[in-house]
Order: sequence, then C-alpha cells, then structure tokens
Amino acid sequence: MTDEGKAPKAAKAKKPAKKPAKKTAATPAEAVAAAPVETPSQDLNRLTLETTQGPVVIKMRPDLAPNHVAHISKLVSEGFYDGIVFHRVIEGFMAQTGCPHGTGTGGSKYPNLKQEFNREPHVRGVCSMARSSNPDSANSQFFICFDDATFLDRQYTVWGQVVSGMENVDKIKRGEPVRDPDKIVSAKLG
Repeated sequence: MTDEGKAPKAAKAKKPAKKPAKKTAATPAEAVAAAPVETPSQDLNRLTLETTQGPVVIKMRPDLAPNHVAHISKLVSEGFYDGIVFHRVIEGFMAQTGCPHGTGTGGSKYPNLKQEFNREPHVRGVCSMARSSNPDSANSQFFICFDDATFLDRQYTVWGQVVSGMENVDKIKRGEPVRDPDKIVSAKLG
C-alpha cells in the first residue's frame, strides 16, 4: 500500500496564547473581603502566659518600648520563660518573674537593654521591666502591677498590659521570697 490517500500527519497545533485578563481596581468592599483575616493566633504582640493559677494574656506595646518587646518576644520564642517562677510577689504592689535562678539575681544570656522609659502610667495590670539601680540594666525580669504604682512612672519601662486573666495574677502566692512559688508553665506568642 502506498502513502497515497493518507492524510499527512498533522503537526501539533499550538494553542493561541491567552491574553492576560485585564486587572480592574477592587472596590473597597472587595479589598476588605480579600484581605487576610487576622486571628488572635496571628497577633504577635499578644503574649499568653499559662501560669499555675491560669492563663494571663498580655497585649505587648511595641509603640511604647520596641526593643523590650522584641527582646521578650525572642526569649518567649526560645522557651526562656517556660517553668520560671514568680519569685517576688508583694501584696497591693506587684508580682515579679523572669529570673532563671528564681531568686531575682539572674537574667538571660543576652546583654541588658537600654531603658525605654515612657509616659504610660504604672496602673493595675501594667507589665514593666525590673532592673537594678542602673536604668540600663533590664534583661529578662518583669513585673505585673496588682494596683496603681505611679511612683514608678518614667523610671521603669512599661511594655505591656494584661487584657485577660488578671484574676489569675491576683491568685499568685505572695512572698519575698515566695514559699512554693507559682510559675509560668509556658509562654507563647499569638
């Protein structure tokens, strides 16, 4: 049989390239609908302390103390605060934590921070950095105010505010030092 009468093999036809669709400007409603929804777990300025008395949620304030918030966030991401006790807890004043020795004498492996004193008042639920007499000596220790302590204003760095679980802070065992102290079981961002 000859090749006559057979159609030649057709070359594969290329599909015409699609023209890109014209981009149209989204209406404000469409833009909002398309934006990713932020959930509390995505809020990296939210710190949750699971304590032996229950959860405590802190809104961190990088607008007040950006270097302190970044430092605390780094320590939290490394698990530094997990298992740390509240070593100094004074009725009507504050609950202090963040010492790896549980005595108020230690800090993290990182250098101390330069102070970021701000105008935020030390009121109930405020989180502020502990330090020695040197203003630039804050490291890992911080305290949560039980009550107003405005005599500390502009002398200690305020970096956050308890937004949930203050009733659990109120239950933390008191003492200097504390016998059988409460602790941070775990600390998480988001």
